[in-house]
Amino acid sequence: MKLKMGTETEVEVNKRKGGLRTMPFIILNESFERIASYGSQTNLIIYLMTYYSMSAANGTSIIGIWGALSGGLAIVGAIIADSYWGRFNAVVYGTIFTFIGMVILWLTSMIPQLTTLACSHFQYVCNGPTAFQLAVLFTYFAFTSVGAGFVRPCSIMFGADQLEQKGNPENKKIIESYFNWYYASTGVATMIAVTVIIYIQDRFGWQIGFGVPVILMVLSVSTFLIGSPLYIKVKTDKENLLLGLFQAGVAAFRKRKIRLPLTGCDDYYHSPYETEVLSPSKDFRCLNRACMIEDPQRDLNPDGSASNPWNLCSVERVESLKALIRILPMWSTGIMMFVDMNVFAFSVLQTKTMDRHIFPHFEVPAASFSVFLIIALTIWITFYDRVLVPLLSKYTGRSRGLSPVTRMRIGLAVSCMSMALSAITESIRRKRAIAEGHEDDPHALVNMSAMWFVPQYALLGVAEATHGVGQIEFFYTLLPKSMASIASAICTVGTAVSSLIGSFLVSSEDWLTSRGGKTSWLASNINKGHLDYHFWILAFMSFLNLLYFLVVCRFYETENDEMSRSPHVADEEECDYRLLHES
Repeated sequence: MKLKMGTETEVEVNKRKGGLRTMPFIILNESFERIASYGSQTNLIIYLMTYYSMSAANGTSIIGIWGALSGGLAIVGAIIADSYWGRFNAVVYGTIFTFIGMVILWLTSMIPQLTTLACSHFQYVCNGPTAFQLAVLFTYFAFTSVGAGFVRPCSIMFGADQLEQKGNPENKKIIESYFNWYYASTGVATMIAVTVIIYIQDRFGWQIGFGVPVILMVLSVSTFLIGSPLYIKVKTDKENLLLGLFQAGVAAFRKRKIRLPLTGCDDYYHSPYETEVLSPSKDFRCLNRACMIEDPQRDLNPDGSASNPWNLCSVERVESLKALIRILPMWSTGIMMFVDMNVFAFSVLQTKTMDRHIFPHFEVPAASFSVFLIIALTIWITFYDRVLVPLLSKYTGRSRGLSPVTRMRIGLAVSCMSMALSAITESIRRKRAIAEGHEDDPHALVNMSAMWFVPQYALLGVAEATHGVGQIEFFYTLLPKSMASIASAICTVGTAVSSLIGSFLVSSEDWLTSRGGKTSWLASNINKGHLDYHFWILAFMSFLNLLYFLVVCRFYETENDEMSRSPHVADEEECDYRLLHES
């Protein structure tokens, strides 16, 4: 038995497949992948500065561009998954690509000729990495970017596929709760990455520190494949999704001067794969021209299909394009928060200069301080889902307590507060370092506890949890089922754009503030630089972004918070007469 879902998607309905029994395999796959990926990435700035003779600014810029590439490829991975491979195959191939990348990084720590460290044994001055060494390093970046491009947008939605139950009144609540717990589980995985893996790297060296993620990637692929017989595997869209959306835009542009009265729903072209008759929505009415049948003899083939898809598209494809356009303004408001998240490279340099002891004989690795962000994220998600939702739902009348838009607003405000606190904390640290005579020694320990950084990390964790879950719920609700992977990919693309913005901001600040022989704000010697100024700029930009968010919210009706992804089904009365107004 097969059941139609979304616009052109079919799901195999089998009582023996899907459900909660598949969650351990999916969650473990994602968890192992995240532990391996984040465990290798968090300390990477130290590795680049030590073994590739890079400055703090250059290393941070490269990591930012790498993050942008990984995020940008997520939209490509989502489209390939929805149109060709399916989400199951996309997760498998993506995990394998990440595994290959991890092996390459591990080899750079095993083979001295692949890094610049060897030159320091024979030369007083190292000329930096060779073209071959950089090529090997960038190959690692490329493979892990492609892997992330498939895994990030598809894994979370593949899990949602297993829980989707059409007709179940509790289904929406189950899916939304799943998003919260998925974020929590990935938070725990990231926590392990920035503690255990970082500790192994600091304690046992890079060879073992990069070798453990390789083993974890083997477990990631194996775990996911073991659960294969239990999965519900959503079949791909029968048409190229990206091409179809582009065709809808072209068709609407070609018919931009047409103004025809419509006397019935038969005047719209509908997908032959759909059993329900849908009518175009009233917003973005200029796009409705793309699905208008002007001349049936010319526009349609004998079998009822469109003779020229560049001139006539289905109502369902037009509605998919509209859904994508609807979410773009809200998507753009989240970019700045991800820019704020890209401060960890400099944060590692900060915490390395401070007292990191929690107990007399236990010192927290500098790169592990982001664990406080993950702890705050996990605690907040659990507290919100288990405690606040039942309480708030009684007063707001919403099943999830607060609407996704409200949660996104709170997340952006908290992110702004985190950046302001980061600027204040760094200003105190820098003044104390100079007062103690460490201005020329960036490696000297300042008589100040690194625990000062915990509040700003905690605020950033709450911001990500509140905004991130709210954003993906908002997108998942507005986009049709056939674009489910794109709903997740849109968030990941936001991180890509933020990485580019962050890299551009760092490079620009470094260039502008170092002109005339001055010391850059972002100098590798952070005691001479002014990281606090950089954080103040981020705080100001975050505040402006919050104002922008409030403006964007005015374009969304309040009921959109609870909108269904299902297209509007036309009834007979609606189809009696309709006039397409100029838009």
